[in-house]
Amino acid sequence: MSWEHDLFALFDDLEGQAAAAWEADRAAELADRARAEYGTVTLASRLMASRGRDVALDLPHLGRLEGRLSRVGEEWCLLRGRGQEWVVPLAAVSGVHGASARSVAEVAWSPVDRLGLRAALRRLADAEARCVLHVAGGARHETYVERVGADFLQARDVSGSEVLVPYTALVAVQSRDG
Repeated sequence: MSWEHDLFALFDDLEGQAAAAWEADRAAELADRARAEYGTVTLASRLMASRGRDVALDLPHLGRLEGRLSRVGEEWCLLRGRGQEWVVPLAAVSGVHGASARSVAEVAWSPVDRLGLRAALRRLADAEARCVLHVAGGARHETYVERVGADFLQARDVSGSEVLVPYTALVAVQSRDG
């Protein structure tokens, strides 16, 4: 009966090798799926999971802004710092520090969270809040946002001059409390 024992041992060995090969295949497939799924994660969805956290945003010409991430929209976020708020277009962000490792898929966002940059800027216009527009190239404009267009905002500076700023040039809008 030793040949039967050897035959069953061979079958057990083959079965073990097949199971190990299947597990290796499965692990590679899962890793590949995870990489493919992460390819659909957006910066906005990572920031959405970071709401309420203290984060730092790197912005051109401004450096690092630190504060509590209080709102996130499809193309912007609101960072609250000491006595000031920053509306930041996500296109201007060059780095985020302190973000959650998780993300919130956009299908799970509320309709309010889906509001774009224009809605945030309209809020500033409606409030007639004095703010500082930081634009590409490092320029700053102390203004009141008056109107919000499709791809630009219209503001009036403190001397009364009108300035039009395309959204593509906008780095951040800073408003101060009080």
